[in-house]
Amino acid sequence: MSVNNNRWFVIVNPKASIGKCGKDWPEIQQILTREGFEFDYCLTAYPRHAIALAKEGIEKGYRKIVSVGGDGTNNEIINGIFSQQSVPTTEITMGVIPVGTGNDWRRTFNFNIDYQESVNILKTGHTFLHDIGKVTYYNNGNPQVRYFLNAAGTGLNESVCNRTNQLKSQGKGGSVRYMLSTANCLFRFKCVHVQLDIDDQRVFDDEILSLSVGNCKYNGGGMKMMPDAVPNDGLFDITVVKKIGMVKFAANINNIYDGSFAEKLEEVTTYRGKKIRIVSIPAHQLLLETEGETLTNSPFDFEILPSAINMIIPHSSVF
Repeated sequence: MSVNNNRWFVIVNPKASIGKCGKDWPEIQQILTREGFEFDYCLTAYPRHAIALAKEGIEKGYRKIVSVGGDGTNNEIINGIFSQQSVPTTEITMGVIPVGTGNDWRRTFNFNIDYQESVNILKTGHTFLHDIGKVTYYNNGNPQVRYFLNAAGTGLNESVCNRTNQLKSQGKGGSVRYMLSTANCLFRFKCVHVQLDIDDQRVFDDEILSLSVGNCKYNGGGMKMMPDAVPNDGLFDITVVKKIGMVKFAANINNIYDGSFAEKLEEVTTYRGKKIRIVSIPAHQLLLETEGETLTNSPFDFEILPSAINMIIPHSSVF
């Protein structure tokens, strides 16, 4: 059955922010209704469910999709949109009602964690043609594809993500625990040798602590890892942190959160490009995280999809 494509389809992850999203959904639903939105909604029931829901929604005729949850929820919906074949992705408009304290994507656009304000932004309907990242990775040697809205990371980034996901599965979360995970992983992580090619040129061949690839400025729970990223310039921003003394890295943690580390640390190098390849030496020893999802294994091949989807953002956001 087809639906009016002006009607909104709201996908809610009740487990986002350790269950806060499920508890707060009645309040969010009430605000949407009060503000005059015509919408249908569905709650996710298992990991990657939002991928299937987004695809099914588009097939039914929805062209406006709202993500209620965190970066992981956004990521799943983006993967549903970009893996469907029914319509061009530029015919889809996606909005976000962020829940919780992480939400790295919303930081680039200065979203506040306020449900009424988020709904007001949806109602204003200011859209932005946003770049999307596409990465091919190899699961047991078989090529797999994943899309991302915000950023991907490997090295320490993936280690912290994996540790944080373990804590979430135990019902533990929040920004303080994320920082503790970072500290814990920092002193346990062993640097990995990688080769980095950008637009078919070898630019790096050494050990890394961390490597981030992004359309936007933040990942890792508020770390400004790509401080100069622009989400519609048709380019990835890449930040490489070479092997560095743990004490020195820890002493600069505040600079990582405000983005100034990229200029202050000689071990940090930044790049831009459209096509990226990351290979670990020895092979297959590197994992990748894309907005909370761990992908195995390297090599990782990235491709930018410029101006690929309409994202609703605050009118005050300027790029």
